[in-house]
Amino acid sequence: MLPQQDEVRATKAVAANQEADTIMSGSISLNSVEKAIEAGTAKAAELGIAFTISVLDDGARLIALSRMDGAALASVESSQAKARTSVYFAAPTRDLVGAVQPGAPMFGIDSAFGDPVVFVGGAVPLTDAHGTVIGAIGVGGGYPDQDHEVAEAVKAAL
Repeated sequence: MLPQQDEVRATKAVAANQEADTIMSGSISLNSVEKAIEAGTAKAAELGIAFTISVLDDGARLIALSRMDGAALASVESSQAKARTSVYFAAPTRDLVGAVQPGAPMFGIDSAFGDPVVFVGGAVPLTDAHGTVIGAIGVGGGYPDQDHEVAEAVKAAL
């Protein structure tokens, strides 16, 4: 192989890695999560609602949780359950609501899990550049669409 071809391949590999880094790295750092939660808190302030924001890793384990002053106590568990559901199913929870209704293909699936799962809007998966789920953000405290909006704000800041 010619040296020039090696240089071209190396340049393409570096460019691909830089693009992947800008999309999202393969793991989620606590530092980046804390900064992203600030964006979610700002969105919550715009909405005038106190939320709880949970960020889980690819094994549905808690990385960080932020409960705003005045957020409902139930939002602590619901935000984690939403994020867990998003990790397990690799989808935003609001996209799964119809699949678990009576007569739908996944009706009753929530009973198959030891840890709580919730099929209501408010969580979005985090994926790397290859589409692999590396975690999820779950939000509780508002209506499902509001929770989803805050989760998207957190995700956009990562």
